[in-house]
Parts: sequence; C-alpha cells; structure tokens
Amino acid sequence: MTVPVYPWTVWIVAALDPILIGLALYLGYTASQFGKVFIAAIIALAVSVLASWAITAVGIPWPAPISHDGPTFFPVRLVGAFLWALVGYGARRVLARRA
Repeated sequence: MTVPVYPWTVWIVAALDPILIGLALYLGYTASQFGKVFIAAIIALAVSVLASWAITAVGIPWPAPISHDGPTFFPVRLVGAFLWALVGYGARRVLARRA
C-alpha cells in the first residue's frame, strides 16, 4: 500500500528540515540587529541544503531530501529559514525584556 504524496506536504517538509530549523533559530538568536536575520536565513539555507544533499547522497533517509530528480523548493526553504531565524531573534528580544 502506497501513501499518496500531496504537493503541499512536500512544501511543509522542506520548511521543516531539522538542520534548517536548528541553525536558523541559533543564528537568529545570536543576531544583534534585525538586518542580520536575513543573513542568518541565507546561511541556514545554504548549510541545510548542503547537509541534506550529503545525507541523501549517502543513502540515509531524510525528511527533506535533495536529489537530482526531486524538487528542492529553494523559495520554500528560504522563507522557512527566515521565519525560524525571526523566531530566534524575537525570542532573544523577549527574554532580554524580562531580565
């Protein structure tokens, strides 16, 4: 029995790459200015794409695989990276207000 894959589920998985989330949250948290959130998103996108490609090339199953015959969804990954970095940046600002 095969499970149907809908296009919107692949988009969601592309934005929920674990490496993308972790790196974007960390870099967004360490950003001292709002403009650095964009740089954090680009770095998180680049590192997560390279890591996902390497993991997929080795043959390890990955939630957001990148292969030569599959879609990469760079715009979805970039928006996801920006939103996660923004969450990290906002968390730092909220925690700084409480201190």
